[in-house]
Amino acid sequence: MPVRLKDIAVELGVSVVTVSKVLRNHSDISLETRNRVLERMKQLNYRPNLAARALVTGKTNMIGFVVPDLLHPFFAEVAKGLTKILRKRGYCLVIASSEEDPELEKQEIEHLLARRVDALIVASTQVNANSFAQAEEQKTPFVLIDRFFEGLSANFIGVDDEKAGYMATRHLIEQGCKRIAHIRGPQGSSALGRELGYRHAVKEAGQEEIVVASASMDDQADARGYDAMNTLLELSPRPDGVFCFNDPNAIGALTALLDAGVKIPDEIAVIGVGNLHYAGLLRVPLSSVDQDSSALGEEAAKMALRLIEAKVTSRPKKVLLEPKLVIRTSTLRNAQK
Repeated sequence: MPVRLKDIAVELGVSVVTVSKVLRNHSDISLETRNRVLERMKQLNYRPNLAARALVTGKTNMIGFVVPDLLHPFFAEVAKGLTKILRKRGYCLVIASSEEDPELEKQEIEHLLARRVDALIVASTQVNANSFAQAEEQKTPFVLIDRFFEGLSANFIGVDDEKAGYMATRHLIEQGCKRIAHIRGPQGSSALGRELGYRHAVKEAGQEEIVVASASMDDQADARGYDAMNTLLELSPRPDGVFCFNDPNAIGALTALLDAGVKIPDEIAVIGVGNLHYAGLLRVPLSSVDQDSSALGEEAAKMALRLIEAKVTSRPKKVLLEPKLVIRTSTLRNAQK
């Protein structure tokens, strides 16, 4: 039988309330009593009944994290940032993948709410905010990351995607690219923001807009980037610079160029977004815009904790982190054109 608080209390000749206060690190327990209780718990390998505690406190100390895809390194980095903060505060992270399927995302959110998570953190694939109606009804706080909905009053942590798109495209212009294409991502705020930044930069430079779609799940992004680049290679004249929605897209694009015998970056320069850890280890090291994904996770965790602990509901906040340009071989052209 599992060891109960009552068993420890009886053995040590103290009350169950005293043992409970030790677990909660209450200040009115003497150091001697605290040490006796903790030592006995350790000897008996006592594990708190979290389900029972949740019934009493109304808190599960669990936070749900719903992502579009578990294969994309971006979300792994965000999860790392989340756990760094949450672990210190005694919370655990429950991760679910929607696989870029809005209906599956809705089901995962419902499952997490049924488990009474204390908060939700979601990178949504939805086209509208209907999935969050149940969370609002249950008064479960939620934080959106990476993707947001226009018109929805919700807490959001993300990167300034329009600035990221502008920054990447402007870098290609400064490297001498005169005909810059954009491989856009799936429908969503991050893709729209980056495309808007691209369009702003090429218009400012007096260049033609060339946009090809790459709407796909993140686990297919490299294949879609490969196909999109082959489409661009059929144009006459070809683009001499390509801004890709994210790094997996860009890796596929680089592969297509290498297969076609195109010199990178002299003939075509390529840049992505995400700054994946292995971006510098590729055959042609990839220039990218760093989203500081780990910091994004840390900020989302802090916001979720503030919402959980808040006594009154506050006005939702939108926090945009500053993107940073990371320049590598894929855009460093040998000659300005």
